[in-house]
Amino acid sequence: MSQRAVAECDDDAMVNAMLAFELALAEVQETSGAVPAGVSQQMHEQLENAAFNSEEIAAGIASGGNVAIPFVKQSRSLLSDDIKRYWHQGATSQDVVDSALMLLLKPRLAALDELLVRCRSAALTLMNAHADTPMVGRTLMQQALPVTFGVKVAHWAIGLEQARRRLSAVELPVQFGGAVGVHSGWDNLGLEWMDALAERLGLAVPVLPWHTDRYPIHAIGTGLDAVAGAAEKIALDVALLTQTEVGEVAEPSAPGMGESSSMPHKRNPVRSALIRGAARQVHGHTSVLINAAAQPLERGLGEWHAEWAPLMESALLVEGALEQVAVLLEGLEVYPGKMQRNLAATGGGIMAEPVARLLAPKLGVERAKAISAEAAETARREARTYSDVLAHHPDVKGAVDPEALRNACDPALYLGSSAVQVMRARKWLEIQ
Repeated sequence: MSQRAVAECDDDAMVNAMLAFELALAEVQETSGAVPAGVSQQMHEQLENAAFNSEEIAAGIASGGNVAIPFVKQSRSLLSDDIKRYWHQGATSQDVVDSALMLLLKPRLAALDELLVRCRSAALTLMNAHADTPMVGRTLMQQALPVTFGVKVAHWAIGLEQARRRLSAVELPVQFGGAVGVHSGWDNLGLEWMDALAERLGLAVPVLPWHTDRYPIHAIGTGLDAVAGAAEKIALDVALLTQTEVGEVAEPSAPGMGESSSMPHKRNPVRSALIRGAARQVHGHTSVLINAAAQPLERGLGEWHAEWAPLMESALLVEGALEQVAVLLEGLEVYPGKMQRNLAATGGGIMAEPVARLLAPKLGVERAKAISAEAAETARREARTYSDVLAHHPDVKGAVDPEALRNACDPALYLGSSAVQVMRARKWLEIQ
């Protein structure tokens, strides 16, 4: 988790968020005449610097079922007797908790956006530097055909940016509906207060109170999960490419980072491990949120209660993961020479597909495929270059132009649309 985010989302932060909701509600109600003039100011003066007992509030959760009930009791006890009755007027505990969570999440989503923009900038730098750097493209964990490292990074960047744009469109709505979501006892004033509350707190205005309409939570949770998935893809690719036998990239070096407790020679991809560990937890939390989306009647029975921890923990985990992704992309060590070495690991047999295409017009499709595959196996077994094996094959000699054959065996000349894809991705990523 992000330690900065954890520090900003502690017990006191939750108390302050609930207090902000209640004070804003009193202000809104005073403006409409439902609270006597000056009462909201008195509440501010008496509670803004009050010492709330977090341990007492936490103990009260067990009997009330949520943090709002003990908070409302404690805060009311701190008010002078003449204004106590105006505290928490027309609200229910879910109004307090849901709105407070939205207030806590607002700076977290802003921090995530900043980190994702930082990741995008780092990825663009890598894309530009390696737009034409050939490397092995792998499918089912095996060498397939050449790509460029630039296009690989482009896919990483697009994944993160798609998730960023999705998350930036997620709304954090205020919650205010009273006991059963229809502002009982306040008639049309209820919706007016809801709208005014949203404006005062800087939250979105919902169409209606959303006590058992959990789309906002579903959208936030799945949006966070999308970011986690994009980050995990990068971490997985990097971890695989850092393997000793592959060695095409390395995580940024730092004192003590990646060291083993027993094997001094090791440089473990720790950042990738941290990212993947966080992402796995987010995926689990998302499952809880998705399964709590359908809630009964006018108030959830356990479903609502199940949302709080996984929702906030997901935000903290994603923020921590992105802190690692940003450092990873900004300092990733890329080794084009080792990429070239791995392209030649099969003696050039990775180019069997373009060779078969070259031979097919002269030898027929099936014979061309058989020869290209046979030559690849011979090159591997005898440690010869693929082009040399082909050049001496009796069916190939004289059948095709020697230079065309050499070009068909050159990975750098068989990169498909890699370069154009990098350009296209760059244009899309640079759209703010």
